[in-house]
Amino acid sequence: MKHITPRLLRGVVAVRADATDPKGAVEALNRAFAEFKTANDAALKGKADVVVAEKVDRINAAVGDLQKAVDAVNANLAAIQVGAGGGTRIDPAVAEYAKAFNAWFRRGTGDEQALKDLAIKAALTTQSDPDGGLTVTPTMESAIDRVLATVSAMRGLARVIRITSNAYKKLVTTSGAASGWVGEEESRPATGTPQLTGLDFPIMEVYANPAATQNLLDDGGVNIEQWLADEVSIEFARQEGDAFINGDGVKKPRGILSYATIANASYAWGKIGYIATGAASAFATANPADTLIDLVHALKAGYRGDARFLMNDTTQATVRKFKDGTGNYLWQPSLQAGESAVLLGKPVVTDDNMPDIGANKYPIAFGNFPAGYVIVDRIGIRVTRDPYTNKPYIQFYTTKRVGGGVQNYEAIKLLKVATS
Repeated sequence: MKHITPRLLRGVVAVRADATDPKGAVEALNRAFAEFKTANDAALKGKADVVVAEKVDRINAAVGDLQKAVDAVNANLAAIQVGAGGGTRIDPAVAEYAKAFNAWFRRGTGDEQALKDLAIKAALTTQSDPDGGLTVTPTMESAIDRVLATVSAMRGLARVIRITSNAYKKLVTTSGAASGWVGEEESRPATGTPQLTGLDFPIMEVYANPAATQNLLDDGGVNIEQWLADEVSIEFARQEGDAFINGDGVKKPRGILSYATIANASYAWGKIGYIATGAASAFATANPADTLIDLVHALKAGYRGDARFLMNDTTQATVRKFKDGTGNYLWQPSLQAGESAVLLGKPVVTDDNMPDIGANKYPIAFGNFPAGYVIVDRIGIRVTRDPYTNKPYIQFYTTKRVGGGVQNYEAIKLLKVATS
């Protein structure tokens, strides 16, 4: 049995240290996965041994770390694409607001009402909020949005819409209109009307409250837009990421795991269908991957083309060991930058907000997430300058309004750890 090699460990460290080399990251990942397969196959052929199992798990963990590094490369590439567009003309009204905002942010100078009027003139907001605070500049908002898209897995998967109101409402058809075939001269009987149901996604508020010294704000070399974006974006992403998976809908978006579930064989609109693993607290001992195949085919073919798996890193380490009937591994690493790892030919997205494998847990989701889940952003991130509460620090109470929830129950399926 081979030990995990120093070369493999160096590869993990190198890729962790530099997630900007797409080719190197992918090559390191595929070398590690080849070593994992060799070690795991040797363990499967030999007798059970705690030491051997530990070695396989260590290599498996290294593969997981390398895949995360490649995922980070992919996210960085996506962020660059989102932030592309340099050289575009800056609207004079936006430039005027950015200049005034900068002075207010650094020194607290300027008339807030006049600044709010400038924001409306620059089309950065549609109203002068009586609760106070100013709309951040487009540069700052785009910097925050780029981080949110790369850190929050669901934000990168779901449909994202931007609105100016306090809620997003839509009607969906739960059953189509009746229809039929008739002859050329036959009468056309009246058909039934479709069944409609209303969906309501209210906007909630997430906040962060970073602080800075006046000396920092007075430093002309500090990019204050980037400073605030860096301070609040990770916190926003952390809160959002958890809410989109586990949120109960009370003062936060409703997550995919908070909805009622039902065995997929008895699926009904308003609940999310699940496939059971066949074991009380894990995958079934015999043919554990069969439930993953069932999960894929629980989704209607029309949604399956753009569907993805969603699971945490620990669960991914478990399914990485699964093989098909001819001994091929079902999980495969990224083959080039910009591509995800795949399971049963479908992309795998890692989100550590998904639960671990355990009794009555739902560790894996499979779905067409743009069709199934909607994230609603209220246009305009707002910031309030507070130089009084925590002297000598100046706090910047920053709020973002966001909602979310399932918009199509057919488009998402879950794997439940249970016997049935």
